[in-house]
Amino acid sequence: AIGTYRFDRYKSIDAPTARLVWPDGVYRQRVEQMAGATSMVRDLINTPAEDMGPGALADAAKALAADHGAECKVTTGTDLLDDNLPMIHAVGRAADRAPRLIDLTWGNEDHPKVTLVGKGVCFDSGGLDIKPASGMELMKKDMGGAAHVLGLAHAIMETGLDVQLRVLVPAVENSVGGNAFRPMDVLTSRKGLTVEIGNTDAEGRLVLADALALAAEETPELVIDFATLTGASRVALGTDVPSCFTNDDALADELAAASAAENDPTWRMPLHQPYRRMIEGKTADLNNAPSGGYGGAITAALFLSNFVENTRWAHLDIAGPAFSDKATGHFASGGLGAMVPTLTRWIAS
Repeated sequence: AIGTYRFDRYKSIDAPTARLVWPDGVYRQRVEQMAGATSMVRDLINTPAEDMGPGALADAAKALAADHGAECKVTTGTDLLDDNLPMIHAVGRAADRAPRLIDLTWGNEDHPKVTLVGKGVCFDSGGLDIKPASGMELMKKDMGGAAHVLGLAHAIMETGLDVQLRVLVPAVENSVGGNAFRPMDVLTSRKGLTVEIGNTDAEGRLVLADALALAAEETPELVIDFATLTGASRVALGTDVPSCFTNDDALADELAAASAAENDPTWRMPLHQPYRRMIEGKTADLNNAPSGGYGGAITAALFLSNFVENTRWAHLDIAGPAFSDKATGHFASGGLGAMVPTLTRWIAS
């Protein structure tokens, strides 16, 4: 079913596509649900940033909510400051398309609360610490975390799982401008922790931090975040395997079992506490981009962990498998949709 996918929004020439011949005895409804959720992820990632800015991402979330009888609230621009989401505002304020927080809710309040948080950096220039041209070429994929949580939400709602669902997406562009946040600025987070900016190109963890702090305030049963966060994760595990960080050993084991059952790989990485010294700020509580370059996926996860204390939490760094510039197996090149079947299976269980 995944192999029939084609992204042809901008194609003027029709080309033949694969067609699935359904074998007997297949649970077709589930296959179509998972393939549909995965295709949604891929469509969002594959759409160029010109047509998938923060506003368009919010519109996609609103359409998803309307399809499933969910509610969707969007906080935009300086209203983020009024709602105490200062780091989301700081990262996105230099773009001509205002930053947003997308907040989708669905389900019965009597069911366990599951909150999904997705990094929605719709394009990442690197900010004032600007990327080289080659580094920007695939940066439309930097909202891959947002795409994944929306696709997972689609799967959860489509299959009617007994959860109270919340989806939080900080949607921004990290742009260059006269009002862009600067290296060595100190930002105050929603939680009150101060953050020294070691590098403006480590912006994803800043917007996630405010969203995670908001998520944790409700003490949900579970918080899961998806993010195309670090090249270090891709270096460590390649382009097929997302890294998983969690503060709960049982959760790690359960996710590993679901991953194996779905043939949808992930690998647990350590929240190695001695590395916390690497994210200590000189003039603030934390630094968003420690120097040295080693253990980058771990230090990023440790940074995020400060904002979900006393919360059962998993962080999925999908920098490797969110996007492929080459066709791999039954996946066409482009956005992929990692972990959606695994997380749907695990939450259902």
